[in-house]
Amino acid sequence: MTNWQCNKCGYSIKADAPPEKCPSCSNECSFVDNSCYTPDCQGMQSDPRIKKQNENR
Repeated sequence: MTNWQCNKCGYSIKADAPPEKCPSCSNECSFVDNSCYTPDCQGMQSDPRIKKQNENR
């Protein structure tokens, strides 16, 4: 399973594929795969360096 994060509200969901509509903000969002694949976040389900889109600005 992959950890997906909504690019608008930051909601995270663990699923094989991202949903069509965000269950939290009810928008049609782009979901980002924020699963941790590096040793830096070993033991964590998601990469804390990946934030919702408007937090990066």
